[in-house]
Amino acid sequence: MRSLLFVPADSERKIAKGLASAADALILDLEDSVGPGNKATARRMCVEVLSSAQSRAAGKKLFVRMNALDTPHALDDLAAVARARPAGIMLPKCRGGEDAGLVSNYLTALEARDGLPQGGIGILPIVTETGAAMFGLGTYFKTAQTPAIPRLAGMLWGAEDLAADVGALGNRGANGRYTPAFELARTLCVLGATAASTIAVDGVYTDFRDMKGLEAEALEGLHMGYSAKAAIHPDQIETINRAFTPTPEALAWAQRVLAAFEASPGAGVVSIDGKMIDIPHLKAARRVIARSKAMS
Repeated sequence: MRSLLFVPADSERKIAKGLASAADALILDLEDSVGPGNKATARRMCVEVLSSAQSRAAGKKLFVRMNALDTPHALDDLAAVARARPAGIMLPKCRGGEDAGLVSNYLTALEARDGLPQGGIGILPIVTETGAAMFGLGTYFKTAQTPAIPRLAGMLWGAEDLAADVGALGNRGANGRYTPAFELARTLCVLGATAASTIAVDGVYTDFRDMKGLEAEALEGLHMGYSAKAAIHPDQIETINRAFTPTPEALAWAQRVLAAFEASPGAGVVSIDGKMIDIPHLKAARRVIARSKAMS
């Protein structure tokens, strides 16, 4: 995945636009974009979309952003959508591996209820939406105290809810860059995802008319180690896909690095164009090639 587009689950028009877009995945939202009085309708429409032939023909991964675990809607969301077999559940306000593990247990029970393959529904938590969640970013990987979460499909960071939780007046400075607390959250998400052996998904860029700013932030995320970026508008998808698609030059470099190491089995360092290339470069080259293959 390169791009994940949020669409309100109660808007037929926006869902149709999302399915017609070039987004690699859609996130059918039952949470923030759906009013309190429309949750049941959104849930029903979400199940219809997941089950429809049109959605299957679109060839996109379909995730569902459930309501947070501390709301009265969470279990109703899971019980309704699990039988329609989304690619994954996006868990908002996730405080750490324990929350993700709890949702995993719920999904295991629901898959058994519906006779579905165990583990078929992934979990994509939003991991930085509260101050408490910042201290849970190291709990998604396997330790003696916390078992691994096989369903983990990635980790997404978010700045908007974090700002509200900590009482910040905003998450960016006058120069448009994230202020320190939010830059820290963005950085720790990459490190937490790496520790958990999963992908990191960069948060949304809220000014959907500013394509230059979006491109700059997407490319910065790529260089930080992010594999994909979330979007709030279909117009953002082309820019995001371009940023996270390896360029011909990057792919050619990666293939040369791989070929050089294959020609020198057991070598820790090779020389390409007079430059010393070592194992970290080989790992980076493999990631570039893997991303390219995933998009072909």
